[in-house]
Amino acid sequence: MSITKKYIKNKKKYRVAFTIPKEISREFKTACVVGDFNRWDPHANEMKRIKKTGEFKTKIELPEHREFKFRYLLDGEQWINDETADKYIITHFGDAEDCVIVLD
Repeated sequence: MSITKKYIKNKKKYRVAFTIPKEISREFKTACVVGDFNRWDPHANEMKRIKKTGEFKTKIELPEHREFKFRYLLDGEQWINDETADKYIITHFGDAEDCVIVLD
């Protein structure tokens, strides 16, 4: 998995690209990125499968100077983390970790 961040100076935001590689995505029909930035709504940021590469990918604009917790939801039932996250925090359920993206 990967996360890329691009700062948009005139908007004072980051364009963040979330990618799930084909090695993982080929086993699933749907994927979405959910987190603080979309109130953990699994329909807010559905990822698109890129036919050429087989990856799931989406881009989201997020404000600077913030941290956001997130995870990926596959086929509406399997949660996975991104190993390229900036850090991890134990969920409020205490049974897993959320990924954290830091936007300086």
